[in-house]
Amino acid sequence: MAGKNSRVIVRLREMILHGQLAPGQRVREVELASALGVSRTPVREALPILAQEGMLTQLDTRGFVVREFTPQEIMDAIDVRGVLEGLAARILAEQGAARRVMQALYECLREGDDIFAKRQLVESDEERYGDMNKQFHAIIVQGSGSKVIADALERNDRVPFAAAHAIAFDRVDLKRMYDMLWFSHRQHHSIVQALENGEGQRAAALMFEHAYVTKRSINLKSAIWRAAHQNGASPDGERDSEKNGQG
Repeated sequence: MAGKNSRVIVRLREMILHGQLAPGQRVREVELASALGVSRTPVREALPILAQEGMLTQLDTRGFVVREFTPQEIMDAIDVRGVLEGLAARILAEQGAARRVMQALYECLREGDDIFAKRQLVESDEERYGDMNKQFHAIIVQGSGSKVIADALERNDRVPFAAAHAIAFDRVDLKRMYDMLWFSHRQHHSIVQALENGEGQRAAALMFEHAYVTKRSINLKSAIWRAAHQNGASPDGERDSEKNGQG
C-alpha cells in the first residue's frame, strides 16, 4: 500500500471497528469519499482490499456491505495467528535463518526504531507502522518455508482485524497507542534475537505473546460496543435510536 490509498484503508478499518460503519450497512463510495476528504478512486480501490481482510462482503450487485462479526471471533483469530506464526518462528530458528532473511528483519527493526524515535505518533505513522509490521511477520512466515502455515494464515486473515497489518489506530488516545506499539516493537527486537540465537521455543513463545499485544491495540471496548449496537442496544442496555450505527 502507498500514500493516499493506505490512509483510506486505515481510516475505513477504524470506522468499522468503532461502529461508524455498522454491520450489514452498505458502504457507498461517494459518501465515504466525502467523509474522508478524498476522491472516489482511493475509496473504490480500498473496498476490495477490505473485503479480502474479511471486513466487507461483496454483493452480487458489485457493491459492498460491512460484514457482521463478534469481538470473540476477532480475539480467537488473533490467538490462532499467534500460534501459527509462533510455529513458523520456531521452524525458522531451528533450521537457521538465512542471511538475507535476517537482513530483511534488521531493516524492519530500523524502520520501527525510526518511527518511535520521535516519541510520539503522527498521522503518517499509521500506514508506515502497518506496512513495516506486515513485512516483519511475512518475512518470518516465508522464511520458515512452510506452505501449510502460510495457507492456514491466509485463511485466518479473512477474519476482520486478524491479519498482522490490519491495525486500527486509537486517535482518541495516541499516547496510549504509542506505548502499546512501542512495546510491540520491542518484542520485534526480542523475536529477532531469538531467531539469531536459534532459540526455537523462545521465538514461538514470543510470537504468541506478541499477538496478545495486538488484541490490546485493537481497543476491545470499541469492538464490544459494536457487538451491542448490532443487537440494537448500547452497552448499558438502552435502545440505540441512532441510524446505521453512526454517531
